[in-house]
Amino acid sequence: MNDEIAYIDAGTLEQFMKDVFIGSGVPESDAKIIAEVLITSDIRGIESHGIQRCKMYYDRIKEGIYEVETNITIVNNGLTTALLDGGNGMGHVIAHKAMSMAIDKAKKYGLGAVAVRNSTHFGIAGYYSLMAIKEGMIGLVVTNARPSIPPTFGVEPMLGTNPLTFGAPTDEEFPFLLDCATSIIQRGKVEVYSRINKLLPEGVIITDDGTTETDPNKVLEDMGKKKAALLPLGGRGEDTSGYKGYGYATLVELLSAALQDGIYLRDTIGIVEEGQKRLKVGHFFLAINIEGFLPIESFKKTAGNIMRDLRSAKKEPRAEKIYTAGEKEYIAEIERKKIGIPINKNLQQDILVMKQELNLNQYKFSFES
Repeated sequence: MNDEIAYIDAGTLEQFMKDVFIGSGVPESDAKIIAEVLITSDIRGIESHGIQRCKMYYDRIKEGIYEVETNITIVNNGLTTALLDGGNGMGHVIAHKAMSMAIDKAKKYGLGAVAVRNSTHFGIAGYYSLMAIKEGMIGLVVTNARPSIPPTFGVEPMLGTNPLTFGAPTDEEFPFLLDCATSIIQRGKVEVYSRINKLLPEGVIITDDGTTETDPNKVLEDMGKKKAALLPLGGRGEDTSGYKGYGYATLVELLSAALQDGIYLRDTIGIVEEGQKRLKVGHFFLAINIEGFLPIESFKKTAGNIMRDLRSAKKEPRAEKIYTAGEKEYIAEIERKKIGIPINKNLQQDILVMKQELNLNQYKFSFES
């Protein structure tokens, strides 16, 4: 075991994050939602969007970039659709409200679609698809983000990592849940590589002179200067179909901005309103009530059969196992509920800074000297 890694019980870490947000002025009920979204990411092994993001939110709140009181306005509200304005509040709270509305509409009318503008970073998109899955529904979630991906044949970051997330229940112990960016690697993963001092794979970054870069620290620095970008799914140019990832990222941008009359492309890197910097994004949530088509048990059986058939396919010679989307996260969840959440040295320092600044002295972590 790496001596620099500390394992913290998920319940303790979730409560700590909740107290961080309460200490930052976020109402307790909202802080509970935010902490639950973040710990869900860590438990499922998605380290880029869990406790690692807590300090980012904490800093942005201190800078006034986010509103701690999340005031959501319903702009339009139809039978199956709605448009919300998040008022630049906490994205997790806004997204939770939006998917809850989509689910309620789907229960009544079979489908529920909710678009959101003037929101902020909302954590893992998969959390909100899981909300629909728990209600026996299919959930689709997308969001735009600050510029990271260039258009095919371009080098300037224009589109965000723009996740396209889809989840559906099965008759297995875990659902099908595809939660991934439309870039080969997302910014949060680059940050993880930076924290653990690991080089990036070749061919995931393009610089402004058309070359590649593998040093994550240099990439993060250059991305801030628009001198580096994350390549879309498929990679550079058309030879390996990079236009497909570019196209999917653009689809997400349309669903996250055009339906909402919201912020898009370059403006997601930040705008100034009345002297205050804002980092706005938009989201789109779709809930599909399976019972509107056929009994849910029939759907779940077929979905489970598809997953099992895929995993039974002939494997490549050196492969131990074939997985389906959501399976590795389920395995990680079982393991991390037993051993805790791994916290590297840099994250430990972030936690201690927040603890000390907010006087959260009720916590005593194993990595404290």
